[in-house]
Amino acid sequence: MKNYTITVNGNVYEVAVEEGTGSGAPVAAPVAAAPKAPAAPAPKKASAGAGSIKVEAGAAGKVLKIEANVGASVKKGDTVVTIESMKMEIPMVAPQDGTVASIDVAVGDNVEAGRVLATLN
Repeated sequence: MKNYTITVNGNVYEVAVEEGTGSGAPVAAPVAAAPKAPAAPAPKKASAGAGSIKVEAGAAGKVLKIEANVGASVKKGDTVVTIESMKMEIPMVAPQDGTVASIDVAVGDNVEAGRVLATLN
């Protein structure tokens, strides 16, 4: 049995592969496919300096729309970023009134739950 580390879409997986005995191709042994380490966060985009109020992803998904621009005033409950998860559009909203200080993702980025999407002042 040989162990390998494989990266797929930024996620790292450990797999074990059984060596062939001459009777056919090698057979992959099932191994838990839990990520070994989180992928490095994408660099900040359109940032005017990070704010102290975080807008975080409520679920893992893909960034579908950026609804607010840096410098825009937002009210509590206003959509800042929309993500798509399991074929649903999920608005990520401002937790309180403020001004958008940074947008930390781009359309098309894959994000994990809890990832900071934007900050407010």
